[in-house]
Amino acid sequence: MNCYRTHTCGELRAADINKEVKLAGWIHRKRNLGNLCFVDLRDHYGITQCVVDSSSDLFEKIEGLRPESVVGFSGKVIARESVNKNMPTGDIEIAVNAIEVHSQAEVLPFQVAVEDDAPEEMRLKYRFLDLRKDRIHKNILLRSKVIERSRELMREQGFTEYQTPILTASSPEGARDFLVPSRLNPGKFYALPQAPQQFKQLLMVSGFDKYFQIAPCFRDEDPRADRSPGEFYQMDMEMSFATQEDVFKVIEHTLGSIFNEFANGKKVDQAPYLHIPFREAMLKYGSDKPDLRNPLVLQDASSLFGDSGFGVYDGMVKEGKMVKGMLVKGIAEKPRSFFDKLDGYAKEEGMGGMAYIAFASAGAKGIAKLLSEAKLNEIKAAFNAEDGDAVLFVVGKGVKFDKFSGRLRNKVGEELGLVDKNSFRMCWIVDFPFYEENEETGAVEFSHNPFSMPQGGMDALLNKNPLDILAYQYDFVCNGVELLSGGVRNHSPEVMYKVFELAGYGKEVVENKFGGMLNAFKFGAPPHAGSAYGVDRLIMLLLDEEIIRDVIAFPLNGKAQDLMMQAPNFVTQQQLDELHIKPVPVEDKK
Repeated sequence: MNCYRTHTCGELRAADINKEVKLAGWIHRKRNLGNLCFVDLRDHYGITQCVVDSSSDLFEKIEGLRPESVVGFSGKVIARESVNKNMPTGDIEIAVNAIEVHSQAEVLPFQVAVEDDAPEEMRLKYRFLDLRKDRIHKNILLRSKVIERSRELMREQGFTEYQTPILTASSPEGARDFLVPSRLNPGKFYALPQAPQQFKQLLMVSGFDKYFQIAPCFRDEDPRADRSPGEFYQMDMEMSFATQEDVFKVIEHTLGSIFNEFANGKKVDQAPYLHIPFREAMLKYGSDKPDLRNPLVLQDASSLFGDSGFGVYDGMVKEGKMVKGMLVKGIAEKPRSFFDKLDGYAKEEGMGGMAYIAFASAGAKGIAKLLSEAKLNEIKAAFNAEDGDAVLFVVGKGVKFDKFSGRLRNKVGEELGLVDKNSFRMCWIVDFPFYEENEETGAVEFSHNPFSMPQGGMDALLNKNPLDILAYQYDFVCNGVELLSGGVRNHSPEVMYKVFELAGYGKEVVENKFGGMLNAFKFGAPPHAGSAYGVDRLIMLLLDEEIIRDVIAFPLNGKAQDLMMQAPNFVTQQQLDELHIKPVPVEDKK
């Protein structure tokens, strides 16, 4: 028998009444009623109420124990007088006849038994206490279950789990590397992998047909609410002799099953999911991560202007700018202040303002006074608007304009309560541009993943404007969150050289940075495709958490610091000497 406990704190039920038991755990709460002292004892599995009578010589001992002290209670299971139906163990309690103190807790820096407003820096410094809180504890448990289920679903589909290196070479994959100095190779550095991209492709070249891995990835990026600084985990997969449709089937089965099983009552889109080309997504939703819970859709309204009578937009359209319009049902009778607020928001965002037409019962409002009746009817028909509806307009050009129109769409949807918070809405974004133009330098750069296959292959690279070339690249989006990225991989050395050449990388750079994979391709490489979804973001979505740190056991703070372990930190001069490193003082770098 276990010397610490016969049962866990979530195990006992009415059927166990009259049993002599032994429990061990943390003191969650104490309630001293004078003649009785009640203690809620908590462990990983749940909470059991324990009680000591004031006549017992144990009463004073319990009074002296602080919350979160670790104790062992022995006693008899009895029926509770006041049953608590909100607790699985709510029918019983333990009449304590022996106490063993395993560890006395000091005064707590914040409460564990209740959700308080402790600062995040405090919570992260004492993360071991924060993890005892019910919400965070359950978050980490769900994370474990989702990862376990992901593994099961991949294995069911014939995939095998492999491990790829953590110490590797630096490569220009879009984010800043974490570098690790080599003691045995002075002046040279390893890089922690931003993703197992090259290695998983090399596994395909090596003849392993279907790979997956719950992979740690490292990127020296600034933090965001949905992105942990430093490291994150992704469910990485790759398969040989596969098209993007083959990848879609695998992911739809895997992620579709996970959402169905862990949605906690929310409505879930069922596969096959909607496919939206990148350029259509930017036009209609102003984002390549559209939140489909929001029913509002943007459309190109440029053809309605030019000679409309609204001089500002007419002139901008003639200059080559685009007008986007958005039908919003049933808001025509909103006060002018509603529309003025949105106009002010557009100006704050540097977009010059927002125009509107409200088809109100007393007559159209907004810019309607500048337009002819025929033009109003044309606009009404173009948007399938009805009396009581309004159409909002913005004008601009380029990526900045598209993204603003998306933010406006989101803002209107949120303010009007149009976003269905009780659902998971999924889609695939496909047909990404292979390249994009740097807005500052005009240089051609990779827009997504340099290892993907361009649609049209070498012919497209030789004969098309690079900015017109599409890629076999795709993202999986849920509720406005990019969960997954992937692509059909380039397995041709000649195509790889050309792909990088168009982005300004010479042959020697490709051979230096990607020599291992390039060399492998020269000895017979199968067509292959894959993807990876973010484990942390997936758990965030399932739990409806706003901050990614609340779904990670030991996260870094917003400055990429581990306050609990005091990392990063200084090291000894001896360690620096062994690594042939001399730190440069910050003031010397200015």
